[in-house]
Amino acid sequence: MIHSTTPSIEGKSINRYHGVVTGEAILGANIFKDFFAGIRDIVGGRSAAYEKELHKARKIAFDEMTQAARDAGANGIVAIDIDYETVGERGGMLMVSVSGTAVSLR
Repeated sequence: MIHSTTPSIEGKSINRYHGVVTGEAILGANIFKDFFAGIRDIVGGRSAAYEKELHKARKIAFDEMTQAARDAGANGIVAIDIDYETVGERGGMLMVSVSGTAVSLR
């Protein structure tokens, strides 16, 4: 499966459009991760706990979108858009949503 944020794939032609496909993932960040991320924010540096959660959420969302494209008979997804949000009270959850157009490439 070819993934691209561009509307086309160089060297390939789009034979058929299968429609929009999406994937979403919402993961809760537990209190210990929040606490240690807060400390890291105070002293500077990167929050490995949040980065790991974002990576996991992005992978889940991409896997869902890819499966939806396969189910539609596509072998590529173009014009992919990735969005990150916090949801819930005080932003206690991380959400990643991805969408794109499933296509058949040749």
